[in-house]
Amino acid sequence: MGQASAVTQEAKPASPLVPEDFTVPILVETKKFKIVPLGPDLAKVDFKAYMSSIEHLQKTFTRSTDWPHKDISDADAMRDMETEQARFRNRTSFAYAILTPDGSRERGCVYVYPSTVEGYDAVVRLWVTKDEYDAGFDAELYHWVVGWMRKDWPFAKVAYPGRAIDWATWDSAVTANKARKDASERQKN
Repeated sequence: MGQASAVTQEAKPASPLVPEDFTVPILVETKKFKIVPLGPDLAKVDFKAYMSSIEHLQKTFTRSTDWPHKDISDADAMRDMETEQARFRNRTSFAYAILTPDGSRERGCVYVYPSTVEGYDAVVRLWVTKDEYDAGFDAELYHWVVGWMRKDWPFAKVAYPGRAIDWATWDSAVTANKARKDASERQKN
């Protein structure tokens, strides 16, 4: 699931995350997986993937019981896919499904968001199902995604919270950045 509410770090309508002349990847194929944008056509396969790993994703991805949870409806899943598709089209964030090479099963997802912390151009988050995690795919995918960002995306510095940056450090940076912005806004008024 694109998880707009649990993962998004956008506080207001955002400007495009990437330059207008940047060609955003819409299909990446490797021997072990393929990556495609999340959207309504993937609602069922996405739903099946995250619902198979509720507890795992609450602990490793959202750090919350807000998502996923057993009461997510098909309509909720579809709305989320429509939201992710709109953000992709508007170039404000990019959510991708990680599928098996034949596209029949989702192994996880990758999200590329604007950073709320100064010094980073983007934030990248990813998850894999519990079965894929147990099989070692999480580490493999993370390594691949870091290379993909470096090679194929226009970012100078990418944050990987919960991975290259521990959660406590990242959460502190987000809080400090918000406090600076709030203070700046108060000075303007």
